[in-house]
Amino acid sequence: MSAPGAALSLYRELLRHARTLPRVSQRYYVHFARQHFNGHRDETDPERVLAMIQRARTDCQWVLSK
Repeated sequence: MSAPGAALSLYRELLRHARTLPRVSQRYYVHFARQHFNGHRDETDPERVLAMIQRARTDCQWVLSK
């Protein structure tokens, strides 16, 4: 999957996972994901994008396991 396609797929995945959290936490994590995706929208280095995607997946698993 291309880096932009993988990023969009990750964003959708994060929003789905956020719905499984308590309502107070949902708002925080949806906002957090949106802000970070918008903040890195202009990233063009595919290796950096893939590294950020991997980090986001790791962080997501950590949040879900709390």
